[in-house]
Amino acid sequence: MTIVLYGFLASLLAGVMTGVGGLGIFVVRRLEPRLEDILLSAAGGIMLAASFFSLLLPAIEYGTTQFGSRLPAVAFVIFGVAAGALALWAIHACAPHEHFIMGREGPGDSRMARIWLFVIAITLHNFPEGMAVGVGFAGGDIANGTVLATAIGIQNVPEGLAVAAALVSIGYGRRDAFLVAFATGLVEPVGGVIGGAAVWLVQPLMPWFLGFAAGAMLFIISHEIIPETHRRGFETHATFALMFGFVVMMFLDATLG
Repeated sequence: MTIVLYGFLASLLAGVMTGVGGLGIFVVRRLEPRLEDILLSAAGGIMLAASFFSLLLPAIEYGTTQFGSRLPAVAFVIFGVAAGALALWAIHACAPHEHFIMGREGPGDSRMARIWLFVIAITLHNFPEGMAVGVGFAGGDIANGTVLATAIGIQNVPEGLAVAAALVSIGYGRRDAFLVAFATGLVEPVGGVIGGAAVWLVQPLMPWFLGFAAGAMLFIISHEIIPETHRRGFETHATFALMFGFVVMMFLDATLG
């Protein structure tokens, strides 16, 4: 039960950082497209490194201990990665939502206000992050879970600012933009509880759940962050920002994990 509590508290703090980033909208009048792409790409780089160093590598180690061999462990984790990616793909296909640059995706529903389509899109983005934090505490690994929560919290700051700025750019007031950015971050502790409870209840499936969380995050990076940040002519800036975020997370994991 301690794992579930750790997962909830850590993912809650990480989610609140989205609101901290959203506060920047009261200072910054607007984000330049290049800066917006840089911030989102850096966040994507942190997520990418977290998927490898805080989820996939521990998953393989847990699996190797469980199965007594590396081959079945890797296969089990791969199955989890595929399941996580497919789950996010299915949710994206079924839930109407709208991205800031790519536009509307999922089933069309003209009755839904555009703001709610954005909220759904951001929620789909944040939920797997919270779940990743929850499963990061698998096996009572407090250090790994803490590093993962720290990394997700760091990347949530520029993400919150980018979300709030994008909402202001389409006509929403600063207060409403901040409240939406803050509220969407609060879905992360929901994912944290689910992820923590899953590994607490079904310990033998721990490598699979770690792989599942990684697969969900990898889907978000490839399906949303990279396409969103490579559509306005700042691909080079976005690429180096993603690499910067990646090495920051790698440093955190190597020194604090």
